[in-house]
Amino acid sequence: MKCIVGLGNPGRKYQKTRHNIGFMVIEELLQRNGWKLDKKKFNGHYSMEFVNQEKIILLQPQTYMNLSGDSVQPMMDFYQIEPENLLVIYDDLDLPTGKIRLRQTGGHGGHNGMRSIIQSLGTKKFNRIRIGIDRPQPGMQVVDYVLSHFSKSDHPLVEESIQRSADACEAWLDKPFQDVMNAYN
Repeated sequence: MKCIVGLGNPGRKYQKTRHNIGFMVIEELLQRNGWKLDKKKFNGHYSMEFVNQEKIILLQPQTYMNLSGDSVQPMMDFYQIEPENLLVIYDDLDLPTGKIRLRQTGGHGGHNGMRSIIQSLGTKKFNRIRIGIDRPQPGMQVVDYVLSHFSKSDHPLVEESIQRSADACEAWLDKPFQDVMNAYN
């Protein structure tokens, strides 16, 4: 069983903001495959699907970003999902807008959602897709920046990063993550 988690904040207010790009990738996967987030449990909305006779869970935590681990960890425990079968998708200030970077381990890099997941799981060893959102202009607070919408000029780059991230997720359903990293990094 594999679990793909897109990080973001719940509610209309946060839709399509930089911090919700993980949610956007989950929504792309749902749309491509005709799936729905039809289950509510573990402080999240999720879908359970079968791909190549393997059970797949897609999860959008509804805990707000800083408490993402409060959704991910109970789900992983309940379904007995090992950390190597987890893929977390999230925004990254240290990458240019539109750039994606896949990793099998690492720290939280100051990202509170990842900090929460690492703390809840007790490990840094799980797969991740970091999607670049760039840094705010001088004088703008990081929290205001990540909770704002992308500029119109960024939309093509953002859309491309969502598509590539969804492609990488789908590739992971057939191949080892190391192979997916080699193809998408």
